[in-house]
Amino acid sequence: MTQQPADQQSAPSADQLREQVEQTRRDLGQTVEALAAKTDVKARAQHRAGELKEQVAVKAGELKAQAAKTTSQVQDKLPDPVKDAAARAAGQIRTTSAQAGRMWEEKAPEPLRQKTTRSAQLARENRTWLLVAAGITVVWLARRRKKS
Repeated sequence: MTQQPADQQSAPSADQLREQVEQTRRDLGQTVEALAAKTDVKARAQHRAGELKEQVAVKAGELKAQAAKTTSQVQDKLPDPVKDAAARAAGQIRTTSAQAGRMWEEKAPEPLRQKTTRSAQLARENRTWLLVAAGITVVWLARRRKKS
């Protein structure tokens, strides 16, 4: 005893019902995926870390370019006698540091040399982060000095 609808066109066909069910399933699947993504804290943290890493890399590039430009401007303004004195001082520093390195090799205890070597290796491996930190510090100090 089912009633027939008065208007046959207003009742959805079986194909239309199937399509509605499939669409509802797709919508529900997308909703479940969105909720799962929101609850996956580790994935969200990794995504945010990736974004921050990219931002830091961009900022590091900008700071590096700015430092190179500033260095070039300063070097262009230096008089030749100052440049010559700086070159001599750099040569003396290289010689003295080489002597200090040889003395370090001869006199420093082995465990201390190993720790120092490891620290230097870590610094080389994380050079970008160290440069970024140094750049941020320089900018912070410059701004602080301007305010004073």
